[in-house]
Amino acid sequence: MPKITRQVPKLSELKPLLGFQGPTLKPAARRLSRAFTIADLRKIAKRRTPRSVFDYTDGAAEDESSLARSRDLFTQVEFEANVLRDISKVNLETTILGGPSSLPIALAPTGFTRMMHYQGETAVAHEANNARIPYSLSTMGTTSIEEVAKLTPDTQRYFQLYVWNDREASTALIERARDAGYQALILTVDTAVAGNRRRDVRNGLTIPPKLTPSTFADMAMHPSWWANLLTTAPLEFASLTNWEGTVAEMINKMFDPTVSFEDVAWLRSIWPGKLVVKGIQSLEDSQRALDVGADALLLSNHGGRQLGRARPPLRLLPEARRKLGDDVEIFIDGGIMGGEDVIACLALGADAAFIGRAYLYGLMAGGYLGVRRAIDILRTEMRRTMQLLGVSDVKDLGPQHVHLT
Repeated sequence: MPKITRQVPKLSELKPLLGFQGPTLKPAARRLSRAFTIADLRKIAKRRTPRSVFDYTDGAAEDESSLARSRDLFTQVEFEANVLRDISKVNLETTILGGPSSLPIALAPTGFTRMMHYQGETAVAHEANNARIPYSLSTMGTTSIEEVAKLTPDTQRYFQLYVWNDREASTALIERARDAGYQALILTVDTAVAGNRRRDVRNGLTIPPKLTPSTFADMAMHPSWWANLLTTAPLEFASLTNWEGTVAEMINKMFDPTVSFEDVAWLRSIWPGKLVVKGIQSLEDSQRALDVGADALLLSNHGGRQLGRARPPLRLLPEARRKLGDDVEIFIDGGIMGGEDVIACLALGADAAFIGRAYLYGLMAGGYLGVRRAIDILRTEMRRTMQLLGVSDVKDLGPQHVHLT
């Protein structure tokens, strides 16, 4: 064996091997630097947020099998890749409801968002505007219709509507959204009565959370969350001043259980913009919604938060696309936890995916920086998945790229 010569390494040779970095001063940025997936953001969110609040976001109805089925179905997707394609540049831009979006996603409406983090809809709308992707404000949002409009001058904004027993109040909300320049109205139709969200029942969650012996104990575990809640403006809704009960009590008292397809036609007659029906779970209802005036459909089972054992929207998606043809805009939500999931939705026929829990995990993990991190993670994963599939433009994704087992 020949003798190997040893030498003292030069500093110039050591520099590339040194992994030391300067300290990150912002605690949120430091936390988020360790999040590489949406699941990582979820873990951080769970540590940073009171249990009842985290469970409200994370949980689902009954035994939570509806949500589990949706997520399990994504793991059963098989991609079929093409190689030897030029994927040096990838185009993720698309058109959603007639407007541009830098990514094939929109941020879905979520209620009580300032409960998850004191920055609430302000943070989410701000980051949607920066990313140039659509943002949807919920009827049960905790920032006003007008304030969100100011935060989203450079991107599309949608208003999600629950029809109330008080139709005059519902009409007033629609008029406010119209006057504030919202491009689309998203009518949610799967919440005629409240689903049985067992985690909320067990936690005794009220809106806003009440100060009880158990919540005082929780303060010791999550002091910054409670400090932010108590030192910022009281939780108020985009559509009403306040509520001092459970979410289920609110839904059962305020929401109209008689809503029908005739109400979709009524909304079509008074709303000048795009009309989306959210909560479609069957082929029959998809066609009926279009027949009475809907411009687009959002296949959704409310993230598994309403009907127990509901069919996953991803299972319905290719059937709906075959039945309705290519001219109808079809969106999807539910169980999406990464960019691969979004690409699977697009390949199976969706025009875009609506993201809910994924960005809420980011919000709870680190406010606006956490929302930004969630969007960045999804963007990176979508781009990489498309490159490995051999597809350079989202419009070229199709059923040839995916198998659903």
